[in-house]
Amino acid sequence: MAAHPSGKLLVISGPSGAGKTSICDALLKRLPRARWSVSVTTRARRGREVDGEHYRFVSPEEFARMAAGDEFLETADYLGNLYGTPRKPAEEAVAAGQIVILEIEVQGAAQVKQRMPDSVRIFVLPPTMETLKARLEGRQTESEDLQTKRLAEADGEIAFAQTGGCFQYFITNDILEDSVNRVIEIIEQETQKA
Repeated sequence: MAAHPSGKLLVISGPSGAGKTSICDALLKRLPRARWSVSVTTRARRGREVDGEHYRFVSPEEFARMAAGDEFLETADYLGNLYGTPRKPAEEAVAAGQIVILEIEVQGAAQVKQRMPDSVRIFVLPPTMETLKARLEGRQTESEDLQTKRLAEADGEIAFAQTGGCFQYFITNDILEDSVNRVIEIIEQETQKA
C-alpha cells in the first residue's frame, strides 16, 4: 500500500560560484516532484533573469513590508542586498508532497533550521578556492571588485557551515553529475525516514 509521498524542504547553500544553481537546475529536471522556491530580492536583475521565475525583484520598502508581516521563512543580507524565502508557498508545497528547493545563503539556512527543523540542508563546497575563483571570473557578469568580495565572503561562509551545526550534509562539487546523484541519494534517504 503506497503512502502519500513525503514532501521535503531542500536547502542548498554554498559560496557564490560553488555550483549551487547548476545542481538545483539538474535536480528540477530529474525529480518529478521537485519545484523551485522563488526568492524575493532587492538586488538588480542580472543577464537574462526573469522576474517571478528566477527571483521576485522588489524595492527595499516592499521587502520591509513583507518581513514585518512575517511572510518569510528566512531572510538574509548579502553584499548589501536583501533576500527572502516566501513562507506560505514553501509550506503548502511540502504539505502537498513536493520537494521544494531553496538555494540560499548560510545565514538563511540557519533560520530555516530553526523554523523547519525537518528540512534537509546541504552545503556545496568548491573543489578548491582556485576553482571557485576561476568560476567567478568565468561568469563575466560582475566587476573584479565584486568577485574579490565574493571570495572573501566565501571563506567566512565555509567556516560558518563547517562549525555552525546547521548543515547535515556537505558535498564537494567537482563533477556536476556526481554531485547531483549524491543530492538525489540524500533526498531519497531523508524522505524514507519521514
